[in-house]
Amino acid sequence: MKKEVSVLFMFAGILFATCLLISNILATKILMIGPWAAPAGVLIFPIAYILNDVITEVWGFAKARLIIWTGFGVNILAVVFFTAGIVVPGAPFWQNQEAFATILGNTPRIVAASLSAYLVGSFLNAFIMSRMKVMTGGKGFSARAILSTLVGESADSFIFIIIAFAGIFPMGVLITMIFTQAMLKTVYEILILPITVWVVGFVKRVEGVDTFDTDLSYNLFRVKEI
Repeated sequence: MKKEVSVLFMFAGILFATCLLISNILATKILMIGPWAAPAGVLIFPIAYILNDVITEVWGFAKARLIIWTGFGVNILAVVFFTAGIVVPGAPFWQNQEAFATILGNTPRIVAASLSAYLVGSFLNAFIMSRMKVMTGGKGFSARAILSTLVGESADSFIFIIIAFAGIFPMGVLITMIFTQAMLKTVYEILILPITVWVVGFVKRVEGVDTFDTDLSYNLFRVKEI
């Protein structure tokens, strides 16, 4: 039996993966938001969490699981080809090798931190959204969107900063960085929440779908169960 793929679901998945790729490239720049320093990836990375919320709310955890693993695969592919692009010798007249490597050549430690944090944070976000929806009978989307983001982003920030910077910066600095990133990303989610609510309502009406994960395995590796 052939499985149909919703155009909106496919679009959400592509946008999710795109946000991840862009955020990893932006993360090479450090910017100031008021008195706080943060990777420029904070400008777009929270959108991936919002898309995670929308996908889980409308289509359920199983499809969110598929999209999360797809995003992971896309990022692995990007790392492989970014590395290949750096290693392959450039043309003799091309003078931008150092800048190219700086932007796209993240160290193995940063890559490991980013991918580990992404998987844990994204799956926590989707799991909390899914379970809370069942527990509340579908009510209180705003509350579960904020809570799931707070937990997911906190875990993401903690794992990334500890793996990437432990032993480089003092523990007090690491704690400040974790708190700052988690709060900035959560505030972002709260500010854009009215748009998220509208998007969820719009997609539910168009798709005629409002999934409740009442009989579902939360095994992270059952990707075929969609």
